Amino acid sequence: MLNGKTPEQRLAVRRDKSRPIVADLEIWMRQQRTLLSSANDTAKAINYLLNRWAAFTRFLDDGRICLSNNAAERALRGVAVGRRNWTFAGSDAGGNRAAAVYTLIETCKMNDVDPQAWLADVLARLPDHPANRVADLLPWNWKATRQSKAAAA
Repeated sequence: MLNGKTPEQRLAVRRDKSRPIVADLEIWMRQQRTLLSSANDTAKAINYLLNRWAAFTRFLDDGRICLSNNAAERALRGVAVGRRNWTFAGSDAGGNRAAAVYTLIETCKMNDVDPQAWLADVLARLPDHPANRVADLLPWNWKATRQSKAAAA
């Protein structure tokens, strides 16, 4: 299990255990592709992966890359659960606005920011906030600013 390990530790294990398996997989896929018609669905799947091989194997050279998308799936669970309710957004534009707000709320959660506190503060400050400093209001910057103000007090 590599969860909880440092990126350097994960990278060492990946290079030792995963790299040989991935190298064998590439050889096997290239051999199989020569045996199949280009119209064959399996050949198309093999080509799809081989065309993205550099991206697929990036995890072998970077221990920071997470091989699980569980965090993303957990974040999207609320979207799946609420999907039926959101058919009443009123319009495509309403749906787009709802998606933007949901993205901001999930970004707050991912950065350990209370979404309600963030929204209340940002919506109150936004009318008078300089447009060229809107990045200050992003959840991760907002949190850092609040923490430095709390430390200074």
